[in-house]
Amino acid sequence: MKKIVPFKKEIIFKSNLSEITSISLEHSLHYDSEHLITGQFIISGEYRMNDNSLNVDDFSFNIPFDINMDEKYILDKAVIDINDFYYEIINSKVLEVNIEVSIDKLEEKPLIEPVIELIDEPVMEHQFEELSEEIEEIKENKLEEEKKMSFEKEELENRCVEIEEVEKEEVKNLFDSFTDNEEYATYKVCIVRDGDSLESIMMRYNISKEQMELYNDLKEIKIGDKLIIPSVKS
Repeated sequence: MKKIVPFKKEIIFKSNLSEITSISLEHSLHYDSEHLITGQFIISGEYRMNDNSLNVDDFSFNIPFDINMDEKYILDKAVIDINDFYYEIINSKVLEVNIEVSIDKLEEKPLIEPVIELIDEPVMEHQFEELSEEIEEIKENKLEEEKKMSFEKEELENRCVEIEEVEKEEVKNLFDSFTDNEEYATYKVCIVRDGDSLESIMMRYNISKEQMELYNDLKEIKIGDKLIIPSVKS
């Protein structure tokens, strides 16, 4: 059995990025435990900082990778390799890489059929009721677990927390210093995550640096900072 696991990552260059002249991908992926595949992607190559430059510079990035496989699979004989690799220059600072990890020769654990004991004695009515209640309780617990897992997944996938304010009085403490900008009725609060840059945030929200500077100190942006993103009235 073979499975393909897609992986996408935005790489931030410290200098200007105009053209990738060469690129290569290596990996150190291996199974670390009964269900965990872990390791690193090593992406390296050469690039030009601008279109008119004849010189090229080297780059190299180590990108960690971890994935927990389903417990039904046996990884002892699995063969881990790269199925496909391609990239795209998003802007003058960001290179997006797309990697497909191939996990071949997977084996599934054999199913264990439940043992059913036959009871000769008749089951009383109250026993049926107790069994039904237990089944309902199990269903409810499972539903709660699924809701919790769904919520945690959504929290991990959200890169930014967006807050809409209909009335400025409700968020007075956050926006006290911006009451002169009446052309904005809606604000979003963006929490800076790993891999974010000022350019990528401005592109994500389609906003200029001048608009950002009205509400934020952009001298130094670090992970965990909260940036106010104004939205123009429609």
